Amino acid sequence: MTTQPTLRIDQVVKTYVMGSQEVNALRGVSLDIQKNEYVAIMGPSGSGKSTLMNVIGCLDTPSSGEYLLEGIPVAQRNEDELAEIRNGKIGFVFQTFNLIPRADIFHNVELPLIYGGVPREERRRMASSALERVGLADRMSHRPNELSGGQRQRVAIARALVFNPSIILADEPTGNLDSKTGHEIMGMLDELHQAGHTIVLVTHEDDIAAHAKRTVRLRDGLIESDTLNEVLSRSA
Repeated sequence: MTTQPTLRIDQVVKTYVMGSQEVNALRGVSLDIQKNEYVAIMGPSGSGKSTLMNVIGCLDTPSSGEYLLEGIPVAQRNEDELAEIRNGKIGFVFQTFNLIPRADIFHNVELPLIYGGVPREERRRMASSALERVGLADRMSHRPNELSGGQRQRVAIARALVFNPSIILADEPTGNLDSKTGHEIMGMLDELHQAGHTIVLVTHEDDIAAHAKRTVRLRDGLIESDTLNEVLSRSA
C-alpha cells in the first residue's frame, strides 16, 4: 500500500494580475513531500519560491491545479477554512520574526492559542511548554526588544510549535542573524526534524539548504531540479 504524502502539489499554477499584465509565478509545479521529510526550496529572485511557500502554508490558493495537505484538498477552501488548517497543521518561522513589539514573549507565543479559542489555563500550559522547549522559560516576561536576534527567532519557533503542528515552514529563518546565531537556529530546526516534524525551508544560502535532506530548485515558476543532499556533518 502506498503511503499518502503529507504534502501533494499537482500541476499548480499561480497567476497574479498586476494592472493590465498577468504574472505567472508558478507554471505547473508538481511536488510530493512525505511525512518527516526535511526539504529546502531554493531559487533566484522571481523563481516562484515565495509563492510556492505561500501556497504550501495556505496563505494563498492556486489559480489552478490541486494541493492536498494531509489528504485535505486545499485549493477551494474559503478564508476561514484555510485559517483553521493553518492553525492546526502548520507552524511558521519568518525571517523578520513577526513578533508584537509591545507584548511580552509569553503573549506572543500564546496569541495563536487565543485565536484558536483554547481555554486560558490550557493556553498557559501550552505556551509555557513551547518556550521551555526553545530554552526561554526564564525570559517569558521580556519584550522582543529586550532579546537578541537569536532569542527572538527562538520565540518565533516557540510560537510555531505551540499547537504542535506536523509541518514547520521556515522562510529564510537565518536571514537577519549572524552566522554563529544562524547556525544555532538551524541546529534547533534539525532537532525538530529529528523529533518527527516535517520541515520545509526556503533559503537562498547553500550552507543553510545543506541542513535539509532534499533540495528543490525553482526557476521561472517551474522545478528545475529535485535532488537528495549529501549527509551534513553535524560536527562541522
